[in-house]
Amino acid sequence: MGGLTPAKDEGGRRVYERLLAGERMAARFLAADGDGGREEDRGFLRVFRAAWRGAVLAGTSLVVSCGLFCLVLVSICLVPLGAGLITTPPILAVIREYALGRRERARAWGGVRIGVAYRPLPPLKPGFTGEAALCLALLRDPATWRDIGWLLLDCTAGVVLSVLAPLVLLYPVWGAVLAAGGWRIFEDSPEWYLFVPVDSQATGLAALALGVVIALTAHWSAPALLQSYFRLTRAALAPSREQEMAARIDRLTVTREDAVDTSAAELRRIERDLHDGAQARLVAVGMDLGLIESLIERDPAKAKELLGKARLSSAEALGELRDLVRGIHPPVLAERGLVDAVRALALRLPVETEVVADVRGRAEAPVEAAAYFATSELLANAVKHAGADRIWIDLGYREGRLRISVGDNGGGGADATKGSGLAGIERRLGTFDGVLAVSSPPGGPTLATVELPCVLS
Repeated sequence: MGGLTPAKDEGGRRVYERLLAGERMAARFLAADGDGGREEDRGFLRVFRAAWRGAVLAGTSLVVSCGLFCLVLVSICLVPLGAGLITTPPILAVIREYALGRRERARAWGGVRIGVAYRPLPPLKPGFTGEAALCLALLRDPATWRDIGWLLLDCTAGVVLSVLAPLVLLYPVWGAVLAAGGWRIFEDSPEWYLFVPVDSQATGLAALALGVVIALTAHWSAPALLQSYFRLTRAALAPSREQEMAARIDRLTVTREDAVDTSAAELRRIERDLHDGAQARLVAVGMDLGLIESLIERDPAKAKELLGKARLSSAEALGELRDLVRGIHPPVLAERGLVDAVRALALRLPVETEVVADVRGRAEAPVEAAAYFATSELLANAVKHAGADRIWIDLGYREGRLRISVGDNGGGGADATKGSGLAGIERRLGTFDGVLAVSSPPGGPTLATVELPCVLS
């Protein structure tokens, strides 16, 4: 066990990247405040939706949760033998994705926010030593054991709660079948319909009446059962408030360090641009003016020629200074706000671009600047790399979060895990407790969404 083969080492790297992707997804839940929105449908549509979702959750919990729990249990038992050190991280990566997906369902389907507090992953070392260190780090994380405990709860009590949601619609049908003559099958041994023993027409009618009562109460019982399922999930998965805040502080600490590094690099860029551009042109203008002063009496024609050259150099220096200022903080952003600044960006693109905005008010200047430059870089990526002929931008504000979506109909394949500019955008947004989500399947389309918590004035 001195080391892994290149193929296995590559497999370990892919597992690590998958865990990092899970960390980024977890950051979205960590940064989000408040519950998600629930549909306000009423009547039968609301009941049928709750019943269908309950059936989906019951089937998924019974098969996936039970299967993953058995797999991870066997893998952890193999850790002392060494084999579990390799098999456990990929299984835990799948479990994290599965648990994060269930959190998303809880927000979207039940309006229940479930916190998350995974510890940051250690740097991945090559070989078997790195695999073992990663496995042990995951097993030391309390959130890992919460996920495993939730799997057991989900495939037992979770299945019971979620399957009751469709049963409150289906069970009355069985009562109607019994009343319509189905009771005759059970003349020798009564069929119990809840607390009613059905073995005659009279008891069959009683079962029908009870089924009608169940059906009439389904309009609140089915959604309530689904809500109870998500609350049970929250009880198993959610960390304590202290753990969640500690994870949030860890994330902000890392992003603040990235912000300091980014600011230092930006200052060096500005210094370099000034030294190589505007400063050199202004020095040339000064030299030309010195020559003009010495030539203005004895060679007016030459002085006039140099004066035109100096005027041209000063205009170019002014243009470069304006470009530099625009790169630091665009005037249109300061004067007219984020929406108009993004519209101005769209007008300069060589691709057909549609902008839809519903942002009433302005965020703080640093937040607007972060949103603007993130949008600018996403648009630049779409133009340079996506091969798109149409781009759309959607700006909105909801539940205390500014959301900007940039989509294109290009070839897709954008991936923030491959060290692209998307990873840099993600780090810079993290400084403001913001997140970036990218959906870019091969063949497209690509949709990148930026979310930043803020208050509009």
